[in-house]
Amino acid sequence: LLDSGSVENVLQVGFHLSGTVTEAATPSEPAVTTYKVAISFDRCKITSVTCGCGNKDIFYCAHVVALSLYRIRKPDQVKLRLPISETLFQMNRDQLQKFIQYLITAHHTEVLPTAQKLADEILSSNSEINQVHGAPDPTAGASIDDENCWHLDEEQVKEQVKLFLSQGGYYGSGKQLNSMFAKVREMLRMRDSNGARMLTLITEQFMADPRLTLWRQQGTSMTDKCRQLWDELGALWVCIILNPHCKLEEKSCWLQQLQKWSDLDVCPLEDGNYGHELPNITNALPQNASHSPDSLSRPRRTVFTRAIEGRELHWQDSHLQRIISSDIYTAPACQQESERLLFNSQGQPLWLEHVPTACARVDALRSHGYPKEALRLTVAIINTLRLQQQRQLEIYKHQKKELLQRGTTTITNLEGWVGHPLDPIGCLFLTLTEACRLNDDGYLEVSDMNESRPPVYQHVPVATGCPNSHESYLSLALEVALMGMGQQRVMPEGLYTQDKVCRNEEQLLSRLQELQLDDELVRTLQKQCILLLEGGPFSGLGEVIHRESVPMHTFAKYLFSALLPHDPDLSYKLALRAMRLPVLENSTSTGDTSHPHHMVSVVPSRYPRWFTLGHLESQQCELASTMLTAAKGDTLRLRTILEAIQKHIHSSSLIFKLAQDAFKIATPTDSSTDSTLLNVALELGLQVMRMTLSTLNWRRREMVRWLVTCATEVGVRALVSILQSWYTLFTPTEATSIVAATAVSHTTILRLSLDYPQREELASCARTLALQCAMKDPQSCALSALTLCEKDHIAFEAAYQIAIDAATGGMTHSQLFTIARYMELRGYPLRAFKLASLAMSHLNLAYNQDTHPAINDVLWACALSHSLGKNELAALIPLVVKSVHCATVLSDILRRCTVTAPGLAGIPGRRSSGKLMSTDKAPLRQLLDATINAYINTTHSRLTHISPRHYGEFIEFLSKARETFLLPQDGHLQFAQFIDNLKQIYKGKKKLMLLVRERFG
Repeated sequence: LLDSGSVENVLQVGFHLSGTVTEAATPSEPAVTTYKVAISFDRCKITSVTCGCGNKDIFYCAHVVALSLYRIRKPDQVKLRLPISETLFQMNRDQLQKFIQYLITAHHTEVLPTAQKLADEILSSNSEINQVHGAPDPTAGASIDDENCWHLDEEQVKEQVKLFLSQGGYYGSGKQLNSMFAKVREMLRMRDSNGARMLTLITEQFMADPRLTLWRQQGTSMTDKCRQLWDELGALWVCIILNPHCKLEEKSCWLQQLQKWSDLDVCPLEDGNYGHELPNITNALPQNASHSPDSLSRPRRTVFTRAIEGRELHWQDSHLQRIISSDIYTAPACQQESERLLFNSQGQPLWLEHVPTACARVDALRSHGYPKEALRLTVAIINTLRLQQQRQLEIYKHQKKELLQRGTTTITNLEGWVGHPLDPIGCLFLTLTEACRLNDDGYLEVSDMNESRPPVYQHVPVATGCPNSHESYLSLALEVALMGMGQQRVMPEGLYTQDKVCRNEEQLLSRLQELQLDDELVRTLQKQCILLLEGGPFSGLGEVIHRESVPMHTFAKYLFSALLPHDPDLSYKLALRAMRLPVLENSTSTGDTSHPHHMVSVVPSRYPRWFTLGHLESQQCELASTMLTAAKGDTLRLRTILEAIQKHIHSSSLIFKLAQDAFKIATPTDSSTDSTLLNVALELGLQVMRMTLSTLNWRRREMVRWLVTCATEVGVRALVSILQSWYTLFTPTEATSIVAATAVSHTTILRLSLDYPQREELASCARTLALQCAMKDPQSCALSALTLCEKDHIAFEAAYQIAIDAATGGMTHSQLFTIARYMELRGYPLRAFKLASLAMSHLNLAYNQDTHPAINDVLWACALSHSLGKNELAALIPLVVKSVHCATVLSDILRRCTVTAPGLAGIPGRRSSGKLMSTDKAPLRQLLDATINAYINTTHSRLTHISPRHYGEFIEFLSKARETFLLPQDGHLQFAQFIDNLKQIYKGKKKLMLLVRERFG
C-alpha cells in the first residue's frame, strides 16, 4: 500500500495517530477506495485500532500497518500536536465555547445527541460526571501504573477459533489453528503480555468444543489432528507457567484457571484416551512388587496436568541462575562437598533435574525470548546426560556377564523421551540448531524453522569456560538427538501414545536428515553409535533389552544409511542389532502372523496391547530391505542379513515383500544378475512357502507363481530342488497346476536354454511330483497328473489307474467328466467311456433341473457311447435312466440316438451296421419308456402349483411331450389317454383345461 496507494492527512495528537489510506485501483477492484484509520499507542505498543475497511481478523489490516509504517518511516511528514487536553487548557472561555460550537457544527448529525446529553449532565449538580475530578482524554496516553499491552481483538480471536474448530480439521482449519499457536509463541518471544491472553481465549474455545462431550459419551477417541492441537495447547501452557520473569499473582491466576479446566469431565487426558485402557502397570509400578487392586488405578492426568505441576518449579536456584547467566561458569577451585555433584570432571556445570522438566525450562527460555540462556542450560543438560550415559555404561560392565547369560532384563526407562508430551529431545535439538542456522546472506539467523526451504547450518563453537573444549552447538544437536532416540524405554500404553512415539521419531529423523554430515559430525555419529551398542539395557541398541522395549528399526535405518559411506562395519553391526523385535520373539507361535495388529501380548493382564505393531513390523522390514540393497554383491554380509531376517521377522507378507525387493535388486534390467542376492530372494521365498502352507493367505497363489519365477531365474537346479521337495512347500494342487506345469513349459525351456538331458530331468521330476500329488489328492490333481505324464507311457498309465481307483471314491461327476473328456481328446475313447459311466453313476438330475451344468456332460457321454456302438449305448442307458429324471433332457438324448446309426467312431476291429436304431427295441425302448414316464410325472408335479401366467408355457411343454409319445406305434392312443386323465383329474382348472382341449382335442 505504501508503494502503490497513498497515506495522507496524517495527524498525531498526543498518543493518537490518524490518517486516510487510499488503495489504488486494480484489475480485480477497479474503484479507488479510501479508508479512515485511527491508532492509539502507549510505550511503543499499539493499544487500539479502528479502520473504515471493517476487516475482522486477529491480525491488523493492511491499512493500519500502512499508517504505522508511514509514521515510523516519515516522521518529519507527520503533524505533531499536544494531547487535546493540553490544547484546551490553553484556551479561555470564549475560545472554548467557539471551539465546541464549531466542532458540533462540523459533525452535528453525529455528535449533537451526545453533546446535549453531556451538557445536561454537566448542568446537573448531582450527576455522576460532576463527582469525578477532571475529564478523560483519549490522546493523553495511559498512566505509568496502568497495564500497557498490544491491541488484541478478543471477540475476533474467539470467533475464529470457534469457526476453525467447527470445521473439524477440514478446509485447512488445523493449519490455521497451528498458525494461531505460532502467533502465541511469537508474542511470548517478543515478551508481549497478550501471548497468555490469546492462549486463554483459544483454550476457552477448545474447552467449549461440543465434540468433547460427544466423544466422552460415546467413549470414542478424538481425531489425530485434533489430538495434536490439544498437545500443542498443553505444551504452550507449560511454557507460560515456566516464564522465568512472570509475576507471582499472574502465575497464580493462570494456575487457578488451568485447574478449573483440568477438573472438567470433558478435559482431554494426556495419554489421548478417556480411561478405557488397562491400568498402566508396566510404567506405574516397580517390578516384582505385590499390590492391592486399588493401587493399580493411576491418577487422572489431563493435557494441563504438566503445566499445573509447573507451580512447584521456580528459577531462584543459585546454581541454575549462574548456569543461564554466564558462558564461563565453571567449578570453583575449592569445591565444597555439596558442590561436587554440580559439575563434571572438566568443571562444566551440570543440571541434575528430571530430563523432560529440565528441557521444559529450555523451551520456556527459548519461547520467552531468552535464546542465550536457553543455550547455556541446554549445554548443562547435555553434559549431565553424558555423565549419566557413562555411569550406566559402568553399571552394565559389572552386570554384563550375568545379563548375557540370562538373555533378558527388567531394567528399563519407564519414561521415554521420544513421544513425550513435552518433546524434550526436539526442544534441545531446535535450541542448538537455531544457534547454527545461516540466512540467505550467509549470516546466522534466529528462526522458527517453520519455512518450507531446507535450513543451512554451520558449526558455531560452544561458548564455555573450559579452554580445551572444541565442540560446536551443531555436533551437540546431533549427539543429543542420537542419545534421545537411542534411549531404551518401554512402549507406552494406548493407541495415541504409541502412535505419537512413531510420529515424534519421524519428526526428529527428518530434522536430522537436514544436517550435512561433515567430518566433525561423522565423528560424533561414530562415537555415539559405539556408546549405544555398548550401552547394555540402558540403550535401545544394547545387547540385552527389556521385552517391551520400543524397537529401534526406523532410527537404525537412518544410522545405517548415514554411517555406511564412512564406517560400513559399524553400520552393519548396528543395523543387525536393531533387527530384533523382542515382544514377538518371546511370544509368537511358529505359524503365520500376517495380521500382527490383532495380536495381544501373551499375558494380557501384565502387558498393554501394541496397537502400532503392524507399523513397527513394516519398519523392521524397511530396515532389512535397506541392508539387502546396500549389501548387493557381498556374499558374507548377505548371508548374515538373511539369517537376521529369518530369525527376527515373523510376518509372511513382509518376508514376501523382502523376497520381492531382493529379486528386483538382484535382477536389474540394465546390468548383470547378482546370483548371491538372487539366492537370498529364493531362500526368503521358500520360507514364505513353508510359513503359509498350512494357513489361509489371500496372496498365496501370487506367492507360488513368484517363487517359480524366482527359481527359474536362479536356474535349473533350483527348479529341480523345489519339484523334489514340493510337499514341504506347496499343496498338491499348487504343485501340479502351477509349479510343475510352469517348470516344463516351453517358456521355461527357452528362458533357461535347456539341453535335452536337462529337459528330461525336469520332465522326470515333474512326472514324479504329478503321481505323488495324484495319490495324495486325486480329486484335484488327477487331470493335471495325466497332462504332465502324457509323454511317458508308464507314468501316464499309472496316473490313469490312480484316476480310476479314485473314481469310485470321493470324485465328483464333474471331475470325472472332465477327465473322461480329456481321455477322449487324447485318443482313448473306451477309457473315456469307462470314466463317463462312473461319472453318470455319481449324478442325480431331478425333473425340474433342465438348466443343470451337467446336462452338456450327459449329452456328451451319450454321444460318446452311441459313437462306440450298440453295446456301449446299451450299457450307458440304464445309468442314464437311473440318474436323469428330467423329461426334456431324456427326450433330447432319445432324439439324438435315433438320428444316426451307432458305432461310427471307427474303433479298430469293429464295424458299424449302418442301420438306425428303433425305439421299439432295446436299448432305446427302456429310454423311451423312461422319457414318457418323466413327462407324465413332470406334468403332475407342474399342475400341483401352476398359476394362470404359466398356462401358455405348460401347453408348449405338453406339445413336446406329444412328440415323444408319438414315437412308438401305439403312441397316439397312449397320449389321448394321458390327456383324458388330465381333464378328469384337473377339471377344476377350467381355463387351463379349455386351452388343453383347444390344442389337443
